[in-house]
Amino acid sequence: MAECIHGFEGELCDSCYPKSVPERPRLSRVGASPPTRRTPTVTTSRKSINVGEQRIYHVTHVRNLDAILDAAELRADANPVVDVSSDLTRELRLSAEVIPGQSVAEYVPFYLSPDSALWEDLRGGAHDETRWSAAARASASSDFVVLVSTAKQLGDDAVITDGDAAGSLTRFASSPDEFKRMLVGLHDADGLRSAEALAKDSFPFSAVQLVGVANEPMRERVRDLVGDTKVVVYPPWFVPA
Repeated sequence: MAECIHGFEGELCDSCYPKSVPERPRLSRVGASPPTRRTPTVTTSRKSINVGEQRIYHVTHVRNLDAILDAAELRADANPVVDVSSDLTRELRLSAEVIPGQSVAEYVPFYLSPDSALWEDLRGGAHDETRWSAAARASASSDFVVLVSTAKQLGDDAVITDGDAAGSLTRFASSPDEFKRMLVGLHDADGLRSAEALAKDSFPFSAVQLVGVANEPMRERVRDLVGDTKVVVYPPWFVPA
């Protein structure tokens, strides 16, 4: 498969292959039934969205990679070496429920855009002390890595949100139909920057398609850790806000 000028395979690069905007459907209330790995294409009058191929992005500090690789997975209950979340953020995600009896904190979070509003805030200096930790504020944007995969890898209990998963007004979509409807709506309303995708309990590192880094020295450092997983330098993802 051919690569773009940034080192991405196929149409993975948002710069070389920008996404067109689909027509927005009406969103209904979210159901609580579990989703399935079957991810049929959602067709609108403007474009078709393959739900399973929706890109997802997990941002973590490079110093957390060793533990992730030792476990061979990202874990919702992990104690990261560099924790960018404040105590308040942890508490809010622990108390917020995806469905009754299941806390947001039981899920591994992903962004649906490499230009997520939260990632923009973090790489811009993490000045909000209610959300970010002192460790986050002490880190440069180039200290982070972006683990890229697709929605079909999220697992049977995958959830999508239309905002911060700990927000009081955030809606959760967990059934297959609601998952698809919400995703189409987020594409139409430029809502991907605010949304999250959640994987229950854990996410296998083997499902990570590539790791994005800020510069060549970081690429060499990460390549020594991740072995055969592709590592690409893509500075636009790391430019401070």
